[in-house]
Amino acid sequence: MARAAAVTSPTPRPAPLADRSEAVLSRLQLLVTRKLDGLLQGDYAGLLPGPGSEAGESREYRPGDDVRRMDWPVTARTTTPHVRRTVADRELETWLALDLSASLDFGTGQWLKREVVVAAAAAITHLTVRGGNRIGAVIGTGGGASAPARGWRGTPPPAGPGVLTRLPARSGRKEAQGLLRTVAGTTIQPGRGDLGALIEMLNRPPRRRGVAVVVSDFLSPAEQWARPLRKLRVRHDVLAIEVIDPRELELPDVGVLPVVDPETGELHEVQTADPRLRQRYADAAAAQRATIAAALRGAGAAHLRLRTDRDWLLDMVRFVAAQRHARTRGTTR
Repeated sequence: MARAAAVTSPTPRPAPLADRSEAVLSRLQLLVTRKLDGLLQGDYAGLLPGPGSEAGESREYRPGDDVRRMDWPVTARTTTPHVRRTVADRELETWLALDLSASLDFGTGQWLKREVVVAAAAAITHLTVRGGNRIGAVIGTGGGASAPARGWRGTPPPAGPGVLTRLPARSGRKEAQGLLRTVAGTTIQPGRGDLGALIEMLNRPPRRRGVAVVVSDFLSPAEQWARPLRKLRVRHDVLAIEVIDPRELELPDVGVLPVVDPETGELHEVQTADPRLRQRYADAAAAQRATIAAALRGAGAAHLRLRTDRDWLLDMVRFVAAQRHARTRGTTR
């Protein structure tokens, strides 16, 4: 299955996020502060609690611990293997790679996929800047050409086919709000975006070690973005947030259904009453998602799925809790 098509629907939905960005972003900030901040108190500086570089206390070795952090003096004194815990760096630099290609301008659940992308960006941004850390972003939309843009203080940069926009990493809540307004106000352009080129913007020029978050539906061929993602993982902790709509996983039994490819504009009519067609669609969708998951796992990225028909904030809370629990048990993924 190359790409899932958008399902035409007469169901009314809210105004675009860009038209109500201030109110929505303020509400997102309040939700994130209430539900996510409490999970990240202590030695954690972001959604992916990293090992850091500052020495901390020692504890007994557990299977899965990095042997390079063995505390040999304590091990010799106690005759029990110990590792030296480290405290995460307080000055963290986080970069967002936000895919706003045409396939994201679709949704049959409570949200459009692009709204979930903006919501995820808001959550990560607020969690990053709350400790005085720096946040930057690259945004991709449309076809394959690259056109860098400058300036992002409150006014979205000019958009066009194939625009790749870089927003420099800065600290402070006012700067974070400007970044989010730019993201929310980005106009989605027709045509297929180049997710690999978007991720590559985080590799060039090389940056200090930090956290890189890629938010996309990952519907581009895996061979296009898997190698840049593996390269990104060499220097950074990588979180991949995959945005899914339920209609991309299975078709409803509603008879003849008009569907349109949001990237090419092609319109087709599908007879969804055919159970064999629905089963083939579901099988192809499952195979596609398995390929995406395998590519992300092969790149060493943490993988979070957000759906348009679920509570995205609850899913993020569960993910953060699972990451923290895994870290305390001596595993990283």
